[in-house]
Amino acid sequence: MCGIVGFVGEGNAKEVVIEGLKRLEYRGYDSAGIALNIDNRIEVRKHVGEIVNLEKLISDEDFDSNIGIGHTRWATHGAPSDINAHPHVNSDSTVAVVHNGIIENFVELREMLQKDYGIVFRSETDSEVIAHLIGIYNKGDLLDAVYKATSKMRGAYAIAAISSDDPDRIVAVRKDAPLVAGIGKGCNFIASDIPALLKYVREVYLIENDETVVLDKNSIVIYDDNRKVVDRDVFHVTWDSDAAEKEGYEHFMLKEIYEQPKGISDTLHRRIDENGEIKLDGIDISKEELEGLSRIYIVACGTAYHAGLVGKTVIEKYAKIPVEVDVASEFRYRDPFVDDRTLFIAISQSGETLDTLAALREAKRKGARVLSIVNVVGSSVARESDDVFYTWAGPEIAVASTKAYTTQLVCLYLLALYMGRQRGIVDDDTLSRVVSELEALPDKIEYILTKEKDIENIARKIYKNNNVFYIGRGLDCAVAYEGSLKLKEISYINSFAIAAGELKHGTIALMEPGTLVISLATQEKLYEKMISNIVEVQARGAFILGISKVNTKEIEKHADEVIYIPHCIDDVVPVLSVIPLQILAYHIARLRGCNIDKPKNLAKSVTVE
Repeated sequence: MCGIVGFVGEGNAKEVVIEGLKRLEYRGYDSAGIALNIDNRIEVRKHVGEIVNLEKLISDEDFDSNIGIGHTRWATHGAPSDINAHPHVNSDSTVAVVHNGIIENFVELREMLQKDYGIVFRSETDSEVIAHLIGIYNKGDLLDAVYKATSKMRGAYAIAAISSDDPDRIVAVRKDAPLVAGIGKGCNFIASDIPALLKYVREVYLIENDETVVLDKNSIVIYDDNRKVVDRDVFHVTWDSDAAEKEGYEHFMLKEIYEQPKGISDTLHRRIDENGEIKLDGIDISKEELEGLSRIYIVACGTAYHAGLVGKTVIEKYAKIPVEVDVASEFRYRDPFVDDRTLFIAISQSGETLDTLAALREAKRKGARVLSIVNVVGSSVARESDDVFYTWAGPEIAVASTKAYTTQLVCLYLLALYMGRQRGIVDDDTLSRVVSELEALPDKIEYILTKEKDIENIARKIYKNNNVFYIGRGLDCAVAYEGSLKLKEISYINSFAIAAGELKHGTIALMEPGTLVISLATQEKLYEKMISNIVEVQARGAFILGISKVNTKEIEKHADEVIYIPHCIDDVVPVLSVIPLQILAYHIARLRGCNIDKPKNLAKSVTVE
């Protein structure tokens, strides 16, 4: 969440920073601002709401500057407002800062600054303390001031600072929040994410944890926490920024739904050789290592956590290793039993999810081997893992994840089969059958996508419902959680998912005439039991929307509407059954007039706890 952009060098800093902020809008934000160093004075402009509001504010101002920083904020301390928006400045406006993350001891620092220095705070934010700390320590050397200020701070942050007393440099520092530096010609850049820079540069430095970077127009110097210069390899960005354009689709989310066949095909074909064997680049876990494992933890947040629920089932089935799935924000605080016989699997689209990253570090500290499933090359989770399994979904811009989820599922299937193969559990026939089913998924998703209009018509019948229940059994239950999350994320409908067998243990009390219940019934061995659950809610007058395989027609007797998916084995159904749920959520949100790509209060990459 939040976005940072900085520029120094030959060019118009205002235009460059604003353009970079626009390319970070997908991360989610509630306000935006910019600080420019003009004739050795700092000018700050900021505005609540979208970047267009900021553009209007500064459109008539002729800011001639070659150095500036900008920010898109997602509120953590203080409500969205002009005052709470970034950048923040010190008392005499000689220092400006932008900040992603949370300063955990900001109350303590705020009280110290008020008592010892008479500082009067303008905002409610934790970030303002950074500007005042740097201002107090700044004696003409901004780098030194930043080091002294951050030594007083606890928390997670990426910070960029400029000073009128040191007018040709940007100083930035990273601790548990993403940061990259872009290498230009006669200019250099800083940003919280690579897409902000792709219009200008393709060579970047990936800033590591506890590193500080100093930029002027001719150089980028990286320092460690002991102020020693770090030699860093250049990372060349190969993907095209055009992939982040809508290409004629009304929303990024719809575009990304339609990109799933390609993402799944790319993820599969890079890992299956001509003999149908699974080859995981960069992952080499031997039979002996797998036999030595006592358990596997899959840890993630949100959509990635829902993928992990599916992963648990398929890994236990094909690899016969016990698996626990945990929400990353809970994992560290329950003293989990982790040791050197543990495989820790972290799943994160961005690779910057702070709760997942913190859980990863805790597991690694206790001796676990860490394998990550991520979509962003060079991300923090990827860099800190022992093994990395990249999804090949391509850039995902919409806040609500779609193609990252389905490619994560495919990675988990391949991983389960690979482990089972290594352990001698998955025989040739099983491997061939499941791989064949996986390879058929892109075409089957293409077929489901041809039914978008039919799903939209169903959405028109139900979009005014303000309470929705999703039910399912087995893998259908895991998909129900994800379908429910998609709906609540982008339509703001109160949506609730539950294992269908749990209905009688409380939730059925909420069923009344007209209640919308979306019922997944795709697992063949659980089909009859699921029909019984559907009959239970039907008897209370619920409106039933069923999701089922095309060869199972019994559901038509009990459902008001049915969406059919192509036939496949039960284990890979989640990749198919989630597609109509994504499309349904999209059209319900569109009919309700919601901001689909950037839902309120949400951010693409959650980099605070």
